[in-house]
Amino acid sequence: MSVVVVTDSSACVPRESADACGLQVVPLHVLHDGCDFLEGVDTIPDDVAGLTTAGASPAELIEAYGRALELSHGDGVVAVHISRQLSGTWEAGRQAALEFGGKVRIVDSASAGMGLGYPALEAARFAAAGSELDDVYDRAVDIADRSRAFIFVDKLDQLRRGGRISTAAALLGTALAMKPLLHLVDGKLVLKEKTRTTTKALARLVDSAVERAGLGRVAIAVHHMKARERADGIAEQLQDRIPNIAETVVTDFSAVIGAHVGVGAIGVVVCQLPEPGADQ
Repeated sequence: MSVVVVTDSSACVPRESADACGLQVVPLHVLHDGCDFLEGVDTIPDDVAGLTTAGASPAELIEAYGRALELSHGDGVVAVHISRQLSGTWEAGRQAALEFGGKVRIVDSASAGMGLGYPALEAARFAAAGSELDDVYDRAVDIADRSRAFIFVDKLDQLRRGGRISTAAALLGTALAMKPLLHLVDGKLVLKEKTRTTTKALARLVDSAVERAGLGRVAIAVHHMKARERADGIAEQLQDRIPNIAETVVTDFSAVIGAHVGVGAIGVVVCQLPEPGADQ
């Protein structure tokens, strides 16, 4: 067996993609009305406004990493997790990894959604091809560095309540009905720019993704929270304007992310892919 890669459910990786390369997904927690639901395992309530979230615990990750290490027959585990600035999961993973004597390597993706999913998937594919532990780790770090996430939200209220963006930034978003465009910088969710209408905000979302993509080969993911038609429209625009797209994925935000960004949110992840000759 080869190195096994683990990620968490905030990666929004389609199940079939994870299964195809042996990627192991640890569920995060969604809390509602006193009940604790495991994302990807339990049925999550539809009331996004009433949801809160929690990361995986060290004990849960010790169990997950232990199973993965057994699957690898001792070759090792690379765990790629949501940004440490957004969740306690990375720190829990760091603590859990201490139990395995260097056989578990932890990567902070500095992102979420497919900004996490792309490095996890690429690392899993690299591992399945027989790469060594250090090489799989380096591959995950490289792809994470190549990925950028841009997010439009209708309202900043839920991000402010969850502590993912400051009250001052939330006030900027509500003043004069401003529509904010956010992005992840060094793992933190920050305001990129303000617009006055949803139409202008979505146009700037597309422009930002196109600028980031450049002329090289890229993978694109469009996430949405109960806004599939809007997401499909964004994906079509990106396919028209970006010249060298290797892959386009349109998928729901995970419940863990959706609880913070709210209904109507759209996220775009641009991953600048290595040249084909660098694949191995």
